[in-house]
Amino acid sequence: MDIQSIKNRFGIIGNTPALNLALNTAVQVANTDLSVLIVGESGVGKEVFSSIIHALSPRKHNPFIAVNCGAIPEGTIDSELFGHEKGSFTGAVDSRKGYFETVNGGTIFLDEIGEMPLGTQARLLRVLETGEFIRVGSSKVQKTDVRVITATNRDLLEFTHEGKFRQDLYYRLSTVPIRVPALRDRKEDIPLLFRKFAADYAEKYKTQALQLEPAALQLLVAHAWRGNVRELKNIAEQISVLSKERIVSAEILQQFLATTGSGAKSMALIPTHLGGNNGSSDFATERDILYKLFFDLKKDMNDLKQMIYDVAQHQGYTPQEPDHQNTTILPVYNNRDTHVVNATPYQQTGPILLEAVGDHHETVEETLLLADREKEYIVKALKKHKNRRRDAATELGISERTLYRKIKEYDIQE
Repeated sequence: MDIQSIKNRFGIIGNTPALNLALNTAVQVANTDLSVLIVGESGVGKEVFSSIIHALSPRKHNPFIAVNCGAIPEGTIDSELFGHEKGSFTGAVDSRKGYFETVNGGTIFLDEIGEMPLGTQARLLRVLETGEFIRVGSSKVQKTDVRVITATNRDLLEFTHEGKFRQDLYYRLSTVPIRVPALRDRKEDIPLLFRKFAADYAEKYKTQALQLEPAALQLLVAHAWRGNVRELKNIAEQISVLSKERIVSAEILQQFLATTGSGAKSMALIPTHLGGNNGSSDFATERDILYKLFFDLKKDMNDLKQMIYDVAQHQGYTPQEPDHQNTTILPVYNNRDTHVVNATPYQQTGPILLEAVGDHHETVEETLLLADREKEYIVKALKKHKNRRRDAATELGISERTLYRKIKEYDIQE
């Protein structure tokens, strides 16, 4: 069966090399009984790969069960996996079969294997090596024929160094590792996934399918997606249900991205940490706020650059065309004060409007002159467009949000 048929059958969307490699590995190993360790961040769809392996294996007509090891209390996980005898512990009113007994001949998928207690790890290792297990409270050895597939979003090798995971079990489980890429490493797949989810929810909620404006699409691709495909799916559903607009702008999308807690980032402006989720949640939240502030600051600097460019032309300068893609903020020092100006170069043909060298009093006067000119242009633009802020902002070459802030800052009466 080819990869595209696998994608169609299991609803997998995307064509990045890392995703195709993971799928190819799953297909190749399916026909064997080798242990498989699926590695990937939370929300990337690791369970789908376990289903693919089982469905393409000789065990496909036998039971398949998925168990989240992190969701089972430590005191009961042995009973859940291997069963128990009546009276073996408080509350054991009857004998009970465990998962390894009930899925005999089939496949068991152990998700979040890194959360399994060390005592249970020893029992699991015995099953993998000999096919034998003992119920809790029993001395009778039982046999089982179960294929084990495991998954984790942790660094199990690091866990072995810290004594949190058995080294022998790690190498037994990771006979064939499959690495599922994070969504941020599949950027070209993000628009396809969003379109699919939007179409599904449009059908589910009997609404028109969402469409993204170009700016919104760029914002979608630049998002960090710490929750991966699961987070993207949630965002698509939220917008499908809550947004009144079917054509989604960047402003609308930003509102929904802000509610996810991971913030929207400009990937070109801020480097993203690609490691595991080992930091504290408080630090991550503060970092996300800073990222968003830097993102907004870059946009504001672009708006200010355009406005200075227009003012400079009006004053008789010959400035170079502003470069909105490479905004650089540089400190310029003089002997009395510090100013921050944009690094766009200007060719002087008249008196410099923003003088960063010389007497402090003269600099303040020139800066006030710029503010007066800026206010004048804003008033003219508002008057020309009969106080329609969107049209006025377009005329001035700035965002409507920046225009609104300038109106408040200069106390302009509309």
